[in-house]
Amino acid sequence: MISQPSRQCTVELQALPSRIGQVRRIVSAQLRYWHLDPLIDEAALGVTELLTNVHRHAEPDKMCTVEIELLLDRLTISVHDHDPTLPAVRDAEALATNGRGLALIAAVSESWGVRALGESGKTVWFTLAAPSPAVALPPYPLYGAKPNTPFTETRPSRAVRGRATAVTRSPVAG
Repeated sequence: MISQPSRQCTVELQALPSRIGQVRRIVSAQLRYWHLDPLIDEAALGVTELLTNVHRHAEPDKMCTVEIELLLDRLTISVHDHDPTLPAVRDAEALATNGRGLALIAAVSESWGVRALGESGKTVWFTLAAPSPAVALPPYPLYGAKPNTPFTETRPSRAVRGRATAVTRSPVAG
């Protein structure tokens, strides 16, 4: 029995530096929407590294597809490009300014890999363990405290511009 349906998001783009930041923001927003805020940093780092690899190395073009899929307790992010050349983890020298992308992905992800697609290119992917629904964060965005919770104090309603509203104050804020 599947307790949670698959959730999927796909973005097609040309892997240019200006677009990489946009896709990173799209991935972050999608994870917030799915209440997976704890995974945002790792996912953003991973997708940035994969798209940077497409920008630097992919031939004949920089077109690619980013796919984010949440299935049960596993988030998978993959990038498909049209270059059949498979990437490899390199040992970067101490002062090198590049060459660590796949090693970073390996360090922050649960697993990663490459799926060769012959002459049509390849897909590079990584997975992150998603928190179970029992420990998922409350709906995002959560601005301020919710009324009638242990950390708030509810005062009587007062009229504001002709309508009644409840005034909520946090005892911590004073």
